[in-house]
Amino acid sequence: MDTSFNFWQKWLTYANVMTLFVGVLVAFFGNSIFFEMHNGYTKELLYQGKDFPPESMILKNWLFGIIGGTIVGFHTLMIFISENAFKNKEKWAYHALWLGLLSWFIIDSSVSYFYGAIHNIVLINLAALLLIGLPLVMTRKYF
Repeated sequence: MDTSFNFWQKWLTYANVMTLFVGVLVAFFGNSIFFEMHNGYTKELLYQGKDFPPESMILKNWLFGIIGGTIVGFHTLMIFISENAFKNKEKWAYHALWLGLLSWFIIDSSVSYFYGAIHNIVLINLAALLLIGLPLVMTRKYF
């Protein structure tokens, strides 16, 4: 049994479990203290630091609900892949996790950059890429 692979495989699973819970927070608590910094930068970008107008707040909350649900679904799939095919060192699982992670990162970061939402790239995207990408880098030799 390879303890290094097991460590990184569990890291991958637990990182996705943690991110799944972040998705629940996004969906149901997007205006809480957990997202104060992200919301503050968004207000600065879109409304020169003023509060979200009521109509925008409704739209933001709806979009956060959809985004949170998507985060939960995406990371649920990653957990099941990590705990099954990846754990069994099936090559397709390694590639699927990378493809899912990188396709999300590139699209999300490109759109964020286009609209000037650099804070989303720094606070969310790079953290998730590092957290989930690191175990993929560290387990490459097993695939």
